[in-house]
Amino acid sequence: MSAGDWCLIESDPGVFSELIKKFGVTGIQVEELWSLDEENFTNLRPVHGLIFLFKWKTDVHRDGKVVTDGSADHIYFAKQVINNACASQAIINILANVEHKDVSLGSTLTELRDFTMSFDPQMKGLSISNSENIREVHNSFSRQQLFELDEKSSKPDDDVFHFVGYLPVNGRLYELDGLQEGPIDHGAIPEKGDWLSVAKPVIEQRIGRYAADEIHFNLMALVSDRLVQAERKIELLKQAGMDESSEEVKDLRDSIKTEKMKREKSKVENVRRRHNYLPFIVELLKTLASQGKLVDLVSEAKDKTVERQKAKKRKVAV
Repeated sequence: MSAGDWCLIESDPGVFSELIKKFGVTGIQVEELWSLDEENFTNLRPVHGLIFLFKWKTDVHRDGKVVTDGSADHIYFAKQVINNACASQAIINILANVEHKDVSLGSTLTELRDFTMSFDPQMKGLSISNSENIREVHNSFSRQQLFELDEKSSKPDDDVFHFVGYLPVNGRLYELDGLQEGPIDHGAIPEKGDWLSVAKPVIEQRIGRYAADEIHFNLMALVSDRLVQAERKIELLKQAGMDESSEEVKDLRDSIKTEKMKREKSKVENVRRRHNYLPFIVELLKTLASQGKLVDLVSEAKDKTVERQKAKKRKVAV
């Protein structure tokens, strides 16, 4: 059976949240993190996992121990066996290990996990890659290409980016990287500690091995649905005797409003990502040409480009 083609997915929390929702999972969303400082997690807990995007390099030293001796068989881990699938692979590897009252996997991922749990990582990866439902959801986030590009023009040294997941399982921190042979054990989590405090130095050390000017990293957190959490807190406050006029309830109502606005914005952005603008562009060019404006606009654009290039050279010279 052919696994078919898988598209590249943009590293964006709105994209990942909708992707998870389309898989049938409820009670969880994705939030972007700008740093690993403690205050960034204050309003996000509980955090069920981290998704880390980085520039893949073969010569970067790796911390932790790759577990292949069967001692991590209780962890759901699937190898990546097809190109461009690492985004969905990282998400599924995390979600299949999440056991929390807030999160429901839904039928698609529950059936996949239960059916393939006894498979080895290679077979799990093949099962995911050959899941028509998962592939269709993944590819529904494909960006529309205005023109077909010749893949032969790509170079061996072109940048390649990769997603991996971090999460706690049975008191230990694991990294789930679909390009490895098994889960990577990063050590025990202190009995009264926070797993994020263990993950922080692991990720920081990984980033630190790249050049100082390397900025192509992205970190996202899988957290419980923030709307559900806010509504739950409001209900608890009301049970404690507070009403809608209390500052605590007002603040939570404001957070709900903000969250809904953010989701609506992400929804619009996701629609735009998938929209094909080529017919509009072609008709616009035809109209400009028929009105005799196209040549002048092209010349103006060329002049502006030349000026920007000259300004850039002057800046470098200084």
